[in-house]
Amino acid sequence: MRKEPENPVLIQNKKAWHDYEIIDRIEAGIELKGTEVKSCKARNISMADTFAKVENGQMFLYNVHISPYDHGNIYNHDPKRPRRLLLHKREILKLFQQTREKGLSLIPLKFYLRKGKIKVELGIGKGKTKGDKRESLRKKEDSMAMKRAIREH
Repeated sequence: MRKEPENPVLIQNKKAWHDYEIIDRIEAGIELKGTEVKSCKARNISMADTFAKVENGQMFLYNVHISPYDHGNIYNHDPKRPRRLLLHKREILKLFQQTREKGLSLIPLKFYLRKGKIKVELGIGKGKTKGDKRESLRKKEDSMAMKRAIREH
């Protein structure tokens, strides 16, 4: 009998690690409608240019494209609608202060399942400059070359 992973990842935002220096991470629930949950579990999610923002004491996730469910009918949802994130009030206030004062951004890093619920991992990140991106790419290439050299000898 094959055991399923504890928290299966539905989708990862790999571009976030390239564009931002992630300082801290936080888990948040997400408020979804019925057919959205089925689409997420089918991995019909796109996270291009997504971000989170605090408005009126609540946190919302923008630009996440959850495709309409194939077998849904009139109850399908708008694929690009803003979705509310479920966090405690003190967590929202803390994140709001960090993004306002220090110039940090809230970027969703991945969607995953935990105990049957869909969760979002948010990263608190600082945007990288072009030079920083080149440097991190160079480090990655160097480490790959070292691993290759070790494997060959």
